[in-house]
Amino acid sequence: MLKEFKEFAVKGNMLDMAVGIIIGAAFGTVVTSLVNDVLMPPVGMLMGGVDFTDLFITLQQGVAPGPYSTLEAAQEAGAVTINYGMFVNSIVSFLIVAFAVFMVVRNFNKMKRQEEEAPKAPPAPSAEEVLLTEIRDALRAQS
Repeated sequence: MLKEFKEFAVKGNMLDMAVGIIIGAAFGTVVTSLVNDVLMPPVGMLMGGVDFTDLFITLQQGVAPGPYSTLEAAQEAGAVTINYGMFVNSIVSFLIVAFAVFMVVRNFNKMKRQEEEAPKAPPAPSAEEVLLTEIRDALRAQS
């Protein structure tokens, strides 16, 4: 079993998968920043200055009673909240990542289809085949 695991761990596919996971995690942080720092502030401004990260419902008051102006204030007071603004940010992040993955897969499939559709030129005959063809033609000419 140890030998099988070693073979599995050192395969090229394992390395490819590790690189993909690392790149995916880095891409996730970029998308999170894009959503939180670039997309959501203008959307919140268009909606009357709403900060999506501060959209929440208080289920139970904390030590200091509410109302709480920000999610951070509610959490500091120990209030129990449903953070639906953070959920909206996560959905937007997911949609961006899903769209990016879709575009990568779509372009990969498009290139693959073009490769399959392109007619491949027959390979040039080897020196041995050329010699055999000449011998065949010479024998036909003699008969």
